[in-house]
Amino acid sequence: MEYFKYLRQYVGHQPLILPGSVVIIINEDGEILLQERYDGSYGLPGGLMDLGESLEEVAKREVFEETGLIVKDLQLVTVFSGQDFYLKVANGDELYAVTAVYYTNTVTGTLKVDEYESKAMRYFVLDQLPNACTGNDRRFVEAYMKMKKGDC
Repeated sequence: MEYFKYLRQYVGHQPLILPGSVVIIINEDGEILLQERYDGSYGLPGGLMDLGESLEEVAKREVFEETGLIVKDLQLVTVFSGQDFYLKVANGDELYAVTAVYYTNTVTGTLKVDEYESKAMRYFVLDQLPNACTGNDRRFVEAYMKMKKGDC
């Protein structure tokens, strides 16, 4: 059982602090991989930490589960946390996300869609993200673009 689901048995919908990771995967053409979700949004592959994992291990595991790709040479962009990352999801669960954002262009494997989590996977030009890439995912990509320009 995933750790956050275990905790939910005891705290119900009360706010939790949930750490996780996402990965910005850049291909040889400088494009970014995004997953199209069933709600019509686009986002980065990633997910929540399980007991005993490091944030980098979360990133690698989640990318593999969601895309079939093996990522290496992860570089930390930044960590997002705080009041701006409070969420109340459709089922009433409340959480404060702590998200480590990594990037890499070192990828092996064959891209495949985990149909449980994604409708499709596709690469996009970095400065031409789909309008449906909103909220935190867009903020994560913008932080990466700012870092790469040396504006940090």
